[in-house]
Amino acid sequence: MATICYRELRRRFELDGAQATVRHLREALRAGHLRPEDFSLRELAEALIPDGRQWVGHLDPRAPVAVAESAEGVDVTAFLQVTGQIIYTKILEAYQSEAFVLSRLVPTIPTRLDGERIPGVGRLGDVASPIHPGMPYPHVGLTEEYVETPSTTKHGLIIPITREAIFFDRTGLILRRAAEVGQILALSKEKRLIDTVIGAVNSYRWNGRSYQTYYAASDGGPWVNALAGNALVDWTSVDKAEALFADMLDPSTGEPIVVEATTVLVTPAYRQAARRIFYGQELSVQTPAGLIQTGNILRSYRVYESRLLYRRIIASGIPAEQARTWWFIGDFSKAFAYMENWPITVTQSPPGSEAEFTQDIVVRFKASERGTPAVLDPRYVVRCTG
Repeated sequence: MATICYRELRRRFELDGAQATVRHLREALRAGHLRPEDFSLRELAEALIPDGRQWVGHLDPRAPVAVAESAEGVDVTAFLQVTGQIIYTKILEAYQSEAFVLSRLVPTIPTRLDGERIPGVGRLGDVASPIHPGMPYPHVGLTEEYVETPSTTKHGLIIPITREAIFFDRTGLILRRAAEVGQILALSKEKRLIDTVIGAVNSYRWNGRSYQTYYAASDGGPWVNALAGNALVDWTSVDKAEALFADMLDPSTGEPIVVEATTVLVTPAYRQAARRIFYGQELSVQTPAGLIQTGNILRSYRVYESRLLYRRIIASGIPAEQARTWWFIGDFSKAFAYMENWPITVTQSPPGSEAEFTQDIVVRFKASERGTPAVLDPRYVVRCTG
């Protein structure tokens, strides 16, 4: 862990100015050379605020009136800017936790719209007829298609920093609150993504018509990507799921869709089975000539496990015993997306607000993000249940 010399920081602040000092600290935090835990809010205030010790002293309710009045109008901009970067860094660390699997599997698409119509050009069928010498190339018409995404939603929380937090140097408590905010916002996003991936929320709209995300063969839907009675037991379970991809047809041309299944998503109940099936060196295959050992071609798959996936399946109304047997296979990056108006963002309240007088809150930091999960093409993922 780095050690900050606040005397040196104060000297640099006086020589280089507030802007250069703040920029240096921000860059060090972003690069990971400094960590939020390396800082002390009280010592940072004393170093980055003109007459910082006096300013911190006025936070004490026992301070004489003259001291408190002399601290009014002091420029605290540099202190608040660095504090904001510290809090943002801590929020972002928690927000990007490895535990939130779907947030890493599903790509993010920036958008400025509250619900978007994503245009696409219809795929061409086999229209390449022979061209005789001297004859012109034929022209082809392109059928326009589009996918409509749901309206976005905003989520956010406020972190207050009180005069006590600075005076008593409760930096650790503030950082824990910042981490909790990052976790809460990330959890909200992850749950919404999972609900879309499992089919608890059906938001797929193609060419102005709504569809379910998953259809079984008995549903008579436009595609089949839901397979019941296919628990993850061995390579044959994977083979059955992959067979559905072979029957996926483009709705415009009737030609097969090329699906390169790359990822498997499982509940904790399948942790050991998935490791054995996808990470084993060899596969045992029963043939008419007997049992043979062959190289494991399934090792190209990436396997992800999610405890939250299991809990969200139960929350959708599926009994726990059945929820354990759910698993998914396909290319999640082509099937789903997170339509994002703005990423995790931290903004600062102006100094001298009403909350400072009524609640002793020196500054507040608001963390927010806005977006929504969307289904781009459900044919790229198959849902299997036991």
